[in-house]
Order: sequence, then C-alpha cells, then structure tokens
Amino acid sequence: MFVSYSSHNDAGSKAIAMLLATALLLWMVGAQFIGKQAKAANVIEFSDLISDSVSDQPANHTLDFILPNGMVSGQTLDITFEAGIDLSALAAGDVDVAINGAATATAAAAGAGVFGLTLVTPDAQSLRLTSPTDNVASSSRLTVRIGDHTLAGVNQIVNPTATTSYTVDIAGTIPDSGQTRIAITDSVLVTASVPTRFDFVVNGTPSGFVIPGVATTTTASTDSTSLPFGVLTSNVSKTLAHQLNVDTNAANGFVVTVEQSQDLQSSTGAVIDSFTNGSYLDTPTAWTAPGNNIAQDNTWGHWGLTSDDDGYNAGVNDRWVAASTTPRIIFTHASATDGVTNDIGSTTIGYQIQISPLQEAGNDYNTTLTYIATPTF
Repeated sequence: MFVSYSSHNDAGSKAIAMLLATALLLWMVGAQFIGKQAKAANVIEFSDLISDSVSDQPANHTLDFILPNGMVSGQTLDITFEAGIDLSALAAGDVDVAINGAATATAAAAGAGVFGLTLVTPDAQSLRLTSPTDNVASSSRLTVRIGDHTLAGVNQIVNPTATTSYTVDIAGTIPDSGQTRIAITDSVLVTASVPTRFDFVVNGTPSGFVIPGVATTTTASTDSTSLPFGVLTSNVSKTLAHQLNVDTNAANGFVVTVEQSQDLQSSTGAVIDSFTNGSYLDTPTAWTAPGNNIAQDNTWGHWGLTSDDDGYNAGVNDRWVAASTTPRIIFTHASATDGVTNDIGSTTIGYQIQISPLQEAGNDYNTTLTYIATPTF
C-alpha cells in the first residue's frame, strides 16, 4: 500500500529563502572587505648587526628589515631590546632611519618624510618610530642605525654583562612584527711572540773601493778585523773603509758607535794625532792637511773618520771627525732594518790618515777600534 503526504507552508519557505539570501550577501560583502585589509605578517630578513659583541661594552647597532605592509600615518613601530641591554645613554642624534637606502629625518613629531622618534619608552628598553605622514610603502626595507655611527651620533648602546643571546623585537601598531637575536660573548685574547733579531756585521772593502759620497777611493784592502794603512808618504792622504750591516726587527732601531783604545801611537811614544792637528774635532768638517808646524808636534800628522749614513752630519758626506776614545755615533736608524738597504741597514765608514814630513818615524803605529751596536726593542 502506498501512502503519500505533502504539506505546503508558504510563510516558512519565504523565511528560509530570506535567511539564505542575507547570509550570501553578508558573505560576499565580508569577503570583499577582508580582501582590502592589511594582513599581519612577519618582517622579512630581520637582522641586527652590532659593532662589538663583548659583554659590558658599548656598541653600535644596525637593524635591517623589510615591512611587508609598510606604515601609514599615525602608526608606530617599536624596537624593543631585551632587559640587560642598556639604552639609557642615547640621545636624538644617535638614531637615524633609511628607507630603501635613502636617508630620512627624525624629529620629536612625525612629518612628511620625517619619522617621529621617542628615544626610550617607559620600560626603558624600546625606541618608538612613528610613521611619516606620507606613509612608508609596503615591502620597503628599513635600516635603523643606533649609535655613534649615525651622522650626528655620539652615544652607543651598552651590551649586557652576561654572555648569552638577547632578543630584539619589532612590534607596535603596525600590522607587521618580528624578532631577531644578538649574541653577547667574552672577549678573546690573542697572543703571539716574535723572537728578537739583531745581526751586526763588519765587512772589509777591496782596494779602490769608492766610499759613497766621499771624493776618494781606498788605497788598500781591509777585512773585518784590520785597517792596514801600510807605509805612509808625506803630504799624501790614504783612505780605508769598513762596510757595516745591521739586520734587526727592533721596533726603535739601533745605534752604532766606534771608539779607539788610544791614540795612533808607536812604541817610541810618537803619536799620529786625531783630526784635526790633535784638537779631537767633534763636528764633522771637510778634510784638511796637518799644519806641519815645527814647534807643535800635534800638527805633524792626524787621522779621522767619516760615515755615509744619512744620520751622520744630517746627510752631508765627506765630512770628518777625530778618532777618539769617546764613542762616536756613526750609524743609526729608528726602526727595523733589512741589513742591506743603504742608510737603513747598511753604511760605509771611511778612515783617513795624512802626515807631514815632520811626523816621527815608526813601523808600529797602532790602536784598536771597537764598534758597538745597540738595538732598541
């Protein structure tokens, strides 16, 4: 048996239809409205580069990030540093902001192209930037510099005393937010040792060697331990030389002096006096022949020395002083040397003798020279 049943209620059907239509309309309007609203997002590529990561030390901060939604007039962006990071020394000139690499101004109140800046909010850990009145476009890259590396910067943020990582947050009334971290570490002591080096060498020169800057050549060969003048002829000067080389890493260089043990003397007691005419001349002077005064034996012959080092007589060459028992400075340099370069690691010392016909005969005139090289590390 088949039984059918039907019921018609026009009022109910109309009510249901009305509710469906209203719901559909609200959904459509809501979808359009939501599509037009900024959606909260994380800032992109957020970093904080600090100039010093050592605990309890002042440091500059350079924050860099992209704001997906930008900023509109009146919106605020708060940069908050975790407790322990000290912002208390900052002043207005210690903060600047760039948008996509282009510098902008900061002031107490925002304006066109000007960020409003509040240095420290009540929690003493935040900086507040208020959007310029002409807005910041979406996907703009902001670079915020804090410290003495800004155009007018003087002060810096002080790092925490504890060594760990600390958060830096971006928030505010802007729809975007984000967090990064900085690491605070102990300082690292780097040590090294460089051994001291000092080599001083006295070298002989061959016969005919030209002493740099001196208008004479050597008349005999020398070695490191002898200056063999040989037989002297009246009124004819003879010149010999030594070459000195210093190789050192002494930070303040070195000084070389020379001194004689006694006058150039024979076993008979006769003396070839020191330049000039036995006066023991200390000021470098052009060479002159002995006076040959019969009444003054110290004018019968003399000898002296010269140096081609720039530090000797202010670089004026062919100037002579007496050989003396007092040390003579003949070679200096104020820093490390290579042992080769002239006037830095190498120089030539010339020795000259000239006698008159009155100089007493003797085949054993002698004295001993001592070079003393002193580095200053």
